Amino acid sequence: MRALVVDHGEAGPVRFADVDEPVPSSGEALVEIRHIGLNFGELNYVHQWPAGAVHGHDAAGVVVRAASDGSGPPEGTRVAVGMSPHAWAERVAVGPASLGTVPEGVELADAAALGIAGVTALRVLRKRSVLARDVLITGASGGVGHFAVQLAALAGARVTALVGSPDRAAGLRELGADKVLADLAGAECRFDLVLDTVGGPLVAQAWSLLAEGGTIHLVGYSSGQDTTFPSGSLFGFGEPRSLATYGDMTPTSGELTDLLGLMAAGRLSAPVGLRGGWQDVDDAVRALFARKVHGKIVLDVV
Repeated sequence: MRALVVDHGEAGPVRFADVDEPVPSSGEALVEIRHIGLNFGELNYVHQWPAGAVHGHDAAGVVVRAASDGSGPPEGTRVAVGMSPHAWAERVAVGPASLGTVPEGVELADAAALGIAGVTALRVLRKRSVLARDVLITGASGGVGHFAVQLAALAGARVTALVGSPDRAAGLRELGADKVLADLAGAECRFDLVLDTVGGPLVAQAWSLLAEGGTIHLVGYSSGQDTTFPSGSLFGFGEPRSLATYGDMTPTSGELTDLLGLMAAGRLSAPVGLRGGWQDVDDAVRALFARKVHGKIVLDVV
């Protein structure tokens, strides 16, 4: 079967290859993949995976063989695959802990966009109540950012969306952002929670705007830059402020189910900024790295 595998050469980060058919264990379903969802991290930091390995973590498809031990969804079920390794192939073996059943009314392509981005946003925003609190989402035009803006607004937060340039602000107010900024110089409040996907100097800027008791959750570092805090800036009186790392790789089925339920109810939309066939993956990766895509990239397995 065909799959996208890790390529450490100049033509990378992924290439097509013929690979062996997956052999599911008794607790795994065989899923025929219809769509894959691309993420910046897994493509930009591809050196962290072995060359030739089937790549990717997010996808959606249909169960063609249920797990032999009776666990998980039955044959014919439409499913989202989230944070599951080796997902960018025509068929994959997946345990039920990484699957969410896609309800009627939700497109499979939209379900493929959830995975890492949707689950990350949901898990961070569940760390504390954000009702009537000020929340800053950096990199808001990206995949995690689009989901985070919507989920924070649903939770009752006052949402500030930060984008890299004014042309990346489109649609964020419609998703629930109260303010959309291209830099933090225009911030008029102190934030109780910051979900940061950018890293670099922006983290120190956000720290200076963090309210007492507030937390910055570091979920990405797309800038690739170092963060330097001015002398004395990490000292302060009042309720402690904190920086929190994020790298939660625990099973995603519960969060996928919740997110898909919100989609089915019309309360959450998939931020698909680029859709195409997986044969065009090289063009899609270039568009992702050039910051030309607002939201997620979903490719059809054809």
